[in-house]
Amino acid sequence: MLRLSVSKFIGAAILAVTVVAMPLTASAQGLAGLLTGKKKLAPIVLSSGKPLTEAPYELEAGKYYSLKIESDGSAEIALTGPEFFRNVWINEIVISDIEIRPLGVESLEFDDEGSATISFVTIRPGTFELRIPGTDSDNQRAIFVVK
Repeated sequence: MLRLSVSKFIGAAILAVTVVAMPLTASAQGLAGLLTGKKKLAPIVLSSGKPLTEAPYELEAGKYYSLKIESDGSAEIALTGPEFFRNVWINEIVISDIEIRPLGVESLEFDDEGSATISFVTIRPGTFELRIPGTDSDNQRAIFVVK
């Protein structure tokens, strides 16, 4: 049978309360990388015959990002990227002030003009892409290099 003296029990309880009640310092908060806020990336613009992005996105693993995808409605355009979506944790997708918290995503399709914002945390380093299905051009894909 385990015996714990009252003084040891009270000492352990005081220590536990002290640790829980201590505020995190800015440096301790920054270690997680998520508490420093999300970084807004340059938007992806979907427009018939135009490049999706100007340059690859350079990201860091474990950081929080926000990506807006806008369609001008010039064509019905989808973006697919199963490797991208499987290597990020999606916090939410916001469409017309409706917040969606999915368990998984493979693609987004825009039938008309509109926008969607994806908030995500990069999980694993690597090179991933979102691309317009059925296209081979480098202009029809957005590349994400996660370090």
